[in-house]
Amino acid sequence: MGRISEDMIRRNAEHNDCILFSLEELSLHQQEIERLEHLDRWCRELKILYLQNNLIAKIENVSKLKKLEYLNLALNNIEKIENLEGCEELTKLDLTVNFIGELSSVRSLQHNVHLRELFLMGNPCADFEGYRPFVVATLGQLKWLDGKEIERSERIQALQDYLEIERQIREQETAHRLQRAKDKEEARRNLEGEQGGQEQPRRDPRGDRRPSTDAHTLCPFSLEGAGPAPAPDTQEEEGGKKKLDEVEDDLAFWNKPSVFTPESRLETLRHMERQRRNQERQSEKEKEAKPPRTLITQDGRALNVNEPKLDFSLKDDEKRNQITLDLAVYRYMDTSLIDVDVQPTYVRVMVKGKPFQLVLPAEVKPDSSSARRSQTTGHLVVCMPKAGGVLAGSRRASKSVKTTPQSIPEQTSPRGQPMERLEVDPSKRSFPDVANIVQEKGHRPRRGGAGPQSVLRDEEPGPDFDDNPDVPPLI
Repeated sequence: MGRISEDMIRRNAEHNDCILFSLEELSLHQQEIERLEHLDRWCRELKILYLQNNLIAKIENVSKLKKLEYLNLALNNIEKIENLEGCEELTKLDLTVNFIGELSSVRSLQHNVHLRELFLMGNPCADFEGYRPFVVATLGQLKWLDGKEIERSERIQALQDYLEIERQIREQETAHRLQRAKDKEEARRNLEGEQGGQEQPRRDPRGDRRPSTDAHTLCPFSLEGAGPAPAPDTQEEEGGKKKLDEVEDDLAFWNKPSVFTPESRLETLRHMERQRRNQERQSEKEKEAKPPRTLITQDGRALNVNEPKLDFSLKDDEKRNQITLDLAVYRYMDTSLIDVDVQPTYVRVMVKGKPFQLVLPAEVKPDSSSARRSQTTGHLVVCMPKAGGVLAGSRRASKSVKTTPQSIPEQTSPRGQPMERLEVDPSKRSFPDVANIVQEKGHRPRRGGAGPQSVLRDEEPGPDFDDNPDVPPLI
């Protein structure tokens, strides 16, 4: 059950910067409020006040709201119109669907000279014979009653028949008062019986007042040598029976005929409150009984898990020799709520405590892996280099290298794996380096190709010289 508090009013006064003393309009509908309080001290400047669909049983603590123009108290438990004389500027009063049976209490509104609209439909008094003429004759300042305009001829006729109508209204009020006393007594007995039934233990269907503690009774197998039933099955059966009993009680409550009274409204609210508490307790038990999610099996095998239910993509980038995971993390989620763990065979990402785990198609290097978030989309990108791989650029460059027995030890690591080399040794090139040609001493540049030939011709040939015209001259 709710009560009017300062925090409640401030939450509903955001349009006024949560300031109370200058607040002119306030809505406190559907708050399960039982008592009208504090408003006459905290919000003196109120002009419009919405309090519909609550559990208010009495109009009180509003007489100091001198500027109040519209008061909505529809769908409450009010049985009498009172304590509104101080609302000097009251223009519209809505008391639709309450429990007002004392129609003569409308006389208290004669002091509200500015009252123009009044709503009393849905109340027991609206079913009285002569209800409308009585209200029209009693409140001469009214212009509208239950949404229908009051004609001048209607008021004249009501004033002429006022004495007879007043006598009829008085008799019907007396009958209603007696019926209300009976309803209150019956509601009190039902409430006492309900509370007493909760204290007493639940009877056994076979007629026992208390459950037996005998071992044969507790055990479903009473024969000698037969073992007891498994505990989990018994607990599941008891839980199923308990849930079935709750459903049956709920159906019985809603199918039970009841009188439209303030007590029946309170009883309905208490029943709904009990259901809500039971559901909360049941959900808490389910959370406690829920086993932790298995990420690694007993034999050491990792499982694929996506508890946060995020979209993802896994790409095998052969060009960079790495595996890339793109996880669609929420854009405005704080990075401190994300934890990344890369292992050689799987990657795990904890998003707000919920695990996302994915088995990788190849072994990776955890120490060389990196994780980044996109500043535009918020996605988490995890780059994981493959273990034991060779870069694609070194494979293309090694095609021009001529392997020799002497170079084999240099290209292998102590572990027997090929060493990654990023460029070719310049001393082992198979083509001339034109940029590093240096002229040797004693040589002169060729001019027309006659220099070297003339030098050889000046020298005298030896005794073993054989001049073969088919051999070209030396350069």
